[in-house]
Amino acid sequence: MSKDELRSLLAERLARFRTWNYAQLAEHVGRDCLEQVEGITVDGTAYQLEFQVFWDDKRRGNIRVFGDICVVPQKPLLGFIPIYTSDAVDSFIMGPDGQFVGE
Repeated sequence: MSKDELRSLLAERLARFRTWNYAQLAEHVGRDCLEQVEGITVDGTAYQLEFQVFWDDKRRGNIRVFGDICVVPQKPLLGFIPIYTSDAVDSFIMGPDGQFVGE
């Protein structure tokens, strides 16, 4: 699976949270994880998506929704260092007025 396909899969799932209003997102701030999804693509690639929601700058201010996707199993950095990185990330920020910040 290519990086572009991974980014597309992530963007498609993240778009769902863009339909939520500010109150719905704020309700989930502080939880361990907004959503975690595992799946397998048509070419057999296993992946994991994870979404977080948190205050971007200050409490009751802007909210950031952040998502990442990684191919499973993850491989250690340089093949041996136990640090794992995402294959693609994406996010958006929503202000208290319900408008998207920076778009």
